Amino acid sequence: MKNGMIKIRNARMKYPGGDGLDHVNLEVAGGEFVYLVGSTGAGKSTVLKLIYMEELPDAGYVVVDGANSSEISRREIPFVRRKLGIIFQDFRLFEDRNIFENVAFVLRVTGARPRDIKKKTLRALAEVGLSHKSRKMASDLSGGEQQRAAIARAIVNDPLILLADEPTANLDPKTSVEILNILDRANARGTAVLMATHNYELVNYSSKRVVSIKNGRTLP
Repeated sequence: MKNGMIKIRNARMKYPGGDGLDHVNLEVAGGEFVYLVGSTGAGKSTVLKLIYMEELPDAGYVVVDGANSSEISRREIPFVRRKLGIIFQDFRLFEDRNIFENVAFVLRVTGARPRDIKKKTLRALAEVGLSHKSRKMASDLSGGEQQRAAIARAIVNDPLILLADEPTANLDPKTSVEILNILDRANARGTAVLMATHNYELVNYSSKRVVSIKNGRTLP
């Protein structure tokens, strides 16, 4: 079992416009799957930004696999992110690269060996059912296929922790189930998963732990 763990304690953060997080407490144990549930604008994406340290809290702290936001330096943050797989709602695929290169990019920037890049990229694409689309451009794929490509990129480096920001938004129910099955398989291999969603119906069919957030505050 992997040891990846997230701990957020009394985190507060305000944007210039006044929105942000008021009081957030959250823990995800190594290998656990947790849903972060709340309506649009509740603060789910901001919580994920704190975890991958795009933002740092104004008060409180965040610990990611032992790295504490109150102590970490900016130059250390990229090394923390290497332990994470991040799935963005808007996919964020490179339009000028094919799907193979989109997924392989994560390995290239971390200096992986060429033979490992090919092996791991092909394995990740097979995991999400896109082996036959590896040479296609992102614009040639459907929304569901683009999301699966984004997941392949997130899991290619075998992360300790997988963060998913509304990965089933704007997808039909069948595709949404396929996406969840992929996340379940990653979790079964020991990767901790934190999935933010506003789809309460989806969560109601799951036995996984649910943390709710409303107006920037996690609920007990």
